[in-house]
Amino acid sequence: MLNLLYQNISRYIHLSKEEFDQFSKPFQLKSFKKKETVLKEGDYCLFEGFVLNGCFKIYYLNEDGFEQTLYFAIEGWWITDIDSLLNDVPSILNIEALMDSEVLLISKKDKEALYEAMPQIEKLFRIMNQRSSVALQRRILSLTGKTADKRYLEFLEKYPGLEQKLTQQQVASYLGITHEFLSKIRKRILLGK
Repeated sequence: MLNLLYQNISRYIHLSKEEFDQFSKPFQLKSFKKKETVLKEGDYCLFEGFVLNGCFKIYYLNEDGFEQTLYFAIEGWWITDIDSLLNDVPSILNIEALMDSEVLLISKKDKEALYEAMPQIEKLFRIMNQRSSVALQRRILSLTGKTADKRYLEFLEKYPGLEQKLTQQQVASYLGITHEFLSKIRKRILLGK
């Protein structure tokens, strides 16, 4: 279980076994059943989570009450509402398990204590936040500047094999289109047009 977390952070910083033990100690293992809510709009986000297995969708409800999926968090990804966590404001996001899933959660308080005890952890999360900012920027540019067909192909590349585990509505929500339009895109791609 902790091996996946170690592999993830080792991409950014090096920790000895003793340092990793200190780093991982405050994380709490939590299991979520399919459709269980991890964070609900209006609640305060008090955690960051590292996905061990399963899948979560991070979404909000737009003005018309329709779901708009920001991203899916699969094995090795992190989940949180960074605005709520950092600014102590109610969340506008929802985080829901799309299948039975496990995640390692760390509280804001415990993370801050790690920053004090282990300066390299602050570097770790700075790098991760920078990479997250880049990913969100690319997502915004994709949504505003690319056709739905291209966004669908990017989705398939970014999340290989995930489409078979999701409903057509969930994929369409991520792409910012209707599920009917997604059906047309799939047909066009299958026919090679």
